[in-house]
Amino acid sequence: MTTSHAPIRVMIADDQMMVRQGFTVLLNAQPDIEVVGQAVDGAEAMAKVAELRPDVVLMDIRMPGVGGIEATAGITREPGSEVKVLVLTTFDLDEYVYEALRAGASGFLLKDASADQLAEAVRVVAAGEALLSPNITKRLITEFSRMGAPRGPLKQRVEELTERETEVLALIAQGLSNAEIAARLVVAEQTVKTHVGRILVKLGLRDRTQAAVFAYETGLIRPSGY
Repeated sequence: MTTSHAPIRVMIADDQMMVRQGFTVLLNAQPDIEVVGQAVDGAEAMAKVAELRPDVVLMDIRMPGVGGIEATAGITREPGSEVKVLVLTTFDLDEYVYEALRAGASGFLLKDASADQLAEAVRVVAAGEALLSPNITKRLITEFSRMGAPRGPLKQRVEELTERETEVLALIAQGLSNAEIAARLVVAEQTVKTHVGRILVKLGLRDRTQAAVFAYETGLIRPSGY
């Protein structure tokens, strides 16, 4: 039986050939995922994204020349771009993960992830969800705590949200899924999806990850116990 859905198109950007080839083999073994291209650095990644228009880019943070952060920003900030970037890192506390998320990445994944974790990560970000581990969420809070006072202009934008939308934004930043938010607020999951969509439009954000970053930057989520 064939599926009516087109496979998720993936591009892999990493300066290590073994990583590119290994991930290509693992992902091409999935019936709903297809690797459509590879890049050895950020510059080639941006050029190939423009040519191939993948759904998801697996982007190594540390590459010679144009690195992953610069390439992520270039890809996600392109007008009309719907490409999702999943950052690859060797360390779960990589100092660059924070900057990559701010640059527009939808999440991060360790390079030693299993085949199942890799495939599921691609599916999650392709569907527009955030991929943030509890460790990274905690680190984000810590980093924003060090930044000091919330940014005024950003804080003013929060005032454009309704009380319920602000509540939903805070729960997104805490890492809750739509289903979990619906249970917490005792509303239908579709209602939460509607709120999330309106939040992204009002704040001019790409996805849930960017919404979480925004919530931290405005001080909507305040560090506690870190």
